[in-house]
Amino acid sequence: MIRIKPAKTLLFAALTLLSCSGFAQVKLSPEVEASLSKVDTAQFKADIAYLADDKLKGRGPGTEGYQMAVDYVVSRLKGVGVKPAGENGTWLQEVKFRKAFLKDATVSITGTNPALKIGVDYTVFPNPSIANVTVNGQLAFAGYGTSEPSVGYDDYAGLDVKGKIVLVVRGAPDKFSSSVSAHTMSPSTILKSAADHGAVGVIICSTDSTAKMRNTKGGSYSVIGRDGKVAISGIYYSDQVKVLGMFSYSVFNTLLQQSGKTMPALLAQLKGGTPASFTINSTANIAYTSTYQDILSYNVIGKIEGSDPKLKNEYIVHSAHLDHLGIGKPVEGDSIYNGAHDNASGVASVLAIAKIYQGIKQKPKRSILTVLLTGEELGDLGSGYFASHPTVPVKSIVADVNTDMPTIIAPLLSVTALGAEHSSLSKQVDEAAGYLGLGVEPDPEPKQARFTRSDQYSFVVNGIPALHIKYGSKTADGKNNLNEFVAKWRAKYYHKPQDDINGIFDFAAGKKYAQLNFIIGYLVAQDEARPTWNPGDIFASK
Repeated sequence: MIRIKPAKTLLFAALTLLSCSGFAQVKLSPEVEASLSKVDTAQFKADIAYLADDKLKGRGPGTEGYQMAVDYVVSRLKGVGVKPAGENGTWLQEVKFRKAFLKDATVSITGTNPALKIGVDYTVFPNPSIANVTVNGQLAFAGYGTSEPSVGYDDYAGLDVKGKIVLVVRGAPDKFSSSVSAHTMSPSTILKSAADHGAVGVIICSTDSTAKMRNTKGGSYSVIGRDGKVAISGIYYSDQVKVLGMFSYSVFNTLLQQSGKTMPALLAQLKGGTPASFTINSTANIAYTSTYQDILSYNVIGKIEGSDPKLKNEYIVHSAHLDHLGIGKPVEGDSIYNGAHDNASGVASVLAIAKIYQGIKQKPKRSILTVLLTGEELGDLGSGYFASHPTVPVKSIVADVNTDMPTIIAPLLSVTALGAEHSSLSKQVDEAAGYLGLGVEPDPEPKQARFTRSDQYSFVVNGIPALHIKYGSKTADGKNNLNEFVAKWRAKYYHKPQDDINGIFDFAAGKKYAQLNFIIGYLVAQDEARPTWNPGDIFASK
């Protein structure tokens, strides 16, 4: 992007982007600029302080503390003139979580000896739909389990897996971008690809000889729809794929050796971008039982109606997750996971955006939805349910601007817009960032797979262009190593009880995050054209 030095009267005079940038002049009315300048850092802090207070006990979905958070944000939205847009004229969308537990499981493979041991050689994830499962099928190795012809890669090409159990490894070809890699490595994507090709089971195989099997006894979450069927899940795709499990390095290596393969050569071929799929001359017999606990929670949805007679029936979503981890394992004597940064700060940003709109009499052409989500910490489940079962017509949602843990611990001088590179939203990001004098950078932490780890991803896989603004690397001292400071902060605070209001905060950075996300959404809401996917993009067909 072209960097522009902001004028002294930044919030009271629109800036003109250089003509060579290819972007139109960014103009905000005096009314919009005046309201934008009034984002209140004291209110920002007060919202975080309340939502991260010990009395909310970590805002776990389905708990009294989460309900207190719901009541608080509804009251705040009412106070700034937002109208309810939930189910049946309410503020709420009901989200029914099912926590599934593995009761028992047995796995045997023809040609292997001795018998396999659960927790050592294999593990199985509980099934949220079928309590008692028995599967018998021939094994086949399907590489990364990726089937994406749009990016020139398909592990299933020439491989017949109908009625079979596919073995896959986690990873992606080196040629994939960070966001494409994160998408193809998602268990949901792997499960869908397996189902599309007729497989009855998926086993993720360890390539690390020192790794231990994941313990699934703590349960796994899904969302149950109004029809009683699984609507959203990270461990389940359809009743066709009856099992999702894991094999140890030892088991996987034995199967490779029996097939005349070596693991180093196989992994190198996959990394190089060439599929290495084949049928295995062994059959697996898998039987397991699941039990369930159902939990009721809510998304909170508000609406700011647009001004255009036609375009007001289209929506820009400003989302943030309201939940956190609740009460858990004590750390330094504290067991309440307050979630001040994660994600009371994101909720405070959405509330600040709603307040900006209150100060604008002439609303933008499109309508705005403020969507505060449950179940992000359970695997983006509340957003997955809303994006696929919204309280407005699904085709009327044109974009999502998500805010999750903006990490307001230092001055905001540059940003990265996770997901924006896939659509025309990158234009509004560059324009809004230019207006505020911010640089725009590529993802500084591509290996973190941040693109798929928050709620914007739920909108993307449902065909809705979406993005998530995170900090860039720029620092005031010119060292441009903010990610190093963030890494130290993350080690002490992230997903720990220490993430409370007494931690490190830069509320001026929080104000700028809210202003930036507001401008992005406002520019999209004012544009006659809907956002579009880039031609040939991997998400264009979703």
